[in-house]
Amino acid sequence: MLDIDTIAAISTPLGEGAIGIVRLSGPDAFNIIDKVFKSPSGKKLSEVNSHTIHYGHIVDPKTKETIEEVMVSVMKAPKTFTREDVVEINCHGGILSVNRVLQLVITNGARLAEPGEFTKRAFLNGRIDLSQAEAVMDLIRAKTDRAADVALEQLDGRLSRLIKRLRQEILEVLAQVEVNIDYPEYDDVEEMTNNMFKQKALYVQKEIEKLLRTAQQGKILREGLKTVIIGRPNVGKSSLLNTFVQENKAIVTDIPGTTRDVIEEYVNVRGVPLKLVDTAGIRETEDIVERIGVERSRKVLQEADLILLLLNYNDPLTDEDRRLFDTIHGMDAIIVINKTDLEKRIDLDEVKKLAGNRKIIHLSVREEKGIDELEETISNMYMTGEIENDDFTYISNARHVALLNQALQSINDALSALENDMPVDLVQIDMTKAWELLGEIIGESVHDELINQLFSQFCLGK
Repeated sequence: MLDIDTIAAISTPLGEGAIGIVRLSGPDAFNIIDKVFKSPSGKKLSEVNSHTIHYGHIVDPKTKETIEEVMVSVMKAPKTFTREDVVEINCHGGILSVNRVLQLVITNGARLAEPGEFTKRAFLNGRIDLSQAEAVMDLIRAKTDRAADVALEQLDGRLSRLIKRLRQEILEVLAQVEVNIDYPEYDDVEEMTNNMFKQKALYVQKEIEKLLRTAQQGKILREGLKTVIIGRPNVGKSSLLNTFVQENKAIVTDIPGTTRDVIEEYVNVRGVPLKLVDTAGIRETEDIVERIGVERSRKVLQEADLILLLLNYNDPLTDEDRRLFDTIHGMDAIIVINKTDLEKRIDLDEVKKLAGNRKIIHLSVREEKGIDELEETISNMYMTGEIENDDFTYISNARHVALLNQALQSINDALSALENDMPVDLVQIDMTKAWELLGEIIGESVHDELINQLFSQFCLGK
């Protein structure tokens, strides 16, 4: 365990609630709580059994003023999240209440924790590796059950175990190379080493490629699919957003140009987290405010993962509609023909021609018809194949993807060198590099600067 100071922070969201938690972790956690906690029995918490909870009051030792009525959880090292002594003070959930308790423990010897410092200590003290630490934040930010399951699997060490196994495979062949270098008089050793090198490299290559195939779907689960709804004014974009969200987030009127700005909302569509964006209707306009909204819509459009292009079943196609088809050229898109409850005036043959291979969905937002088909289409586009297998290990973190790509390149370089009959000790360099890159994923070979950067993205009490 690291010999460091004792930190404290509020571990629950700020605001009114039933309970707020102030957490302490470090070698002086029990000394600090003994200064400020008074129980009816008069017993000190440093003397009680680990993993027990106790009723009492938080009292300022200087003024003897009672600050809060609390329940205090006591957890002694090493069987804690940080592998340090941990105290959690459960008080009333008001902003004033938890802040007064936090200020008192800081006054009596604790230090305000940095963002993510509790999880950072869990990593530094060897309780979890770096990929598991990152999974903690993924679990907090999960928008769907599937995303939470993925984070839990990574937190449980599924990815870590796979990476460690791959590193062990590489380590075995590197050890064989050392034998070859140390005992060059044995002619058959070199041939055996080359064969083993190729076999191991091909195995690691296959496993890394298997992981990388899951990257797109993993990224969607982790960050959400940025889905932009576009179309001419008054085709039903805001109504579609409200239908997905199941509340009136966007103003809906019959007046074109009502939506003047970009509206964003997360929704869960059959396990796919959508970062749904309703845009101002894209058209030429003299209205200054609406024009700003249109420009913002165009910018958001370029950053989209998926486009929902809405057309009006009750209107003939316009030049504006045709320009929107040109705008989304080369992008993932679904063509949505809305207002099918009204008279048909649109040329469906022209729509099919403009849509090309894209899926066309007919729906009526007003009558909530066709919504299920649209949701199923989105789900099938992005969540098919191996990703649905609960036993499948996959990645969702951009840092992991980058490191795996680099490791794969090193493995490919090693295989290329073997094919060109390069000396085995030179091939060893590429394999060693792959081993180090895989180690960066789980934190076994990583710089302090990267560790500090990663944990700075966590919330303060985690």
